[in-house]
Amino acid sequence: MSELFAFMELGFRHIVDISAMDHILFLLALAAIYRWRDWRDALWVVSAFTVGHSTTLALAVTGTLRVSSELVEFLIPLTIVVACIENLLVRDRAKALWGGRYRAALAGIFGLVHGAGFAAYLRSLFVDHIAVPLFGFNIGIEAGQIVVLATAATLLALVDAGLEHARLPKGAPAPLRLRVVAISTVVMLVASAWAVQRNPWSAS
Repeated sequence: MSELFAFMELGFRHIVDISAMDHILFLLALAAIYRWRDWRDALWVVSAFTVGHSTTLALAVTGTLRVSSELVEFLIPLTIVVACIENLLVRDRAKALWGGRYRAALAGIFGLVHGAGFAAYLRSLFVDHIAVPLFGFNIGIEAGQIVVLATAATLLALVDAGLEHARLPKGAPAPLRLRVVAISTVVMLVASAWAVQRNPWSAS
């Protein structure tokens, strides 16, 4: 039991640590379009991301799937960029493809990439068995993810409240749209810089 909790703690710290900022920014990109009342839609998207990264984490750690760590580290910021671009392009989700429900499928696919990133860290901690470390680490990751998303939701609500009380120019976009554009643009610029830095094909 102590081993299980030890790996749960490792998983939790891995997702909330500043070194995991790429995963945190991806969660922020996912959350950027939602409000508290949209929790059902957000739940579907986050659940899909969880299924995706849990699947690849298990496959990669057990050796069933082998992916270049350099490629994974390059693809992770690209998933953030694509998520931000989707935030910026889709203004009316009710009129989007499948009513915007495709976003869960997108999150699931991107979760596969992030799971490979988690696996690279977890594999280095194994000794002679994987069941308990894999299970505990995954639980820790999920707990950390909940903390990150809850914090993001609270901060986004505060941003919305500030924009609601601000004296915006006549004809300015709605507060929610302003929030989505501002956050997605900043996160996309940061992730784009990471992608350039991590390009595995650049000359060393």
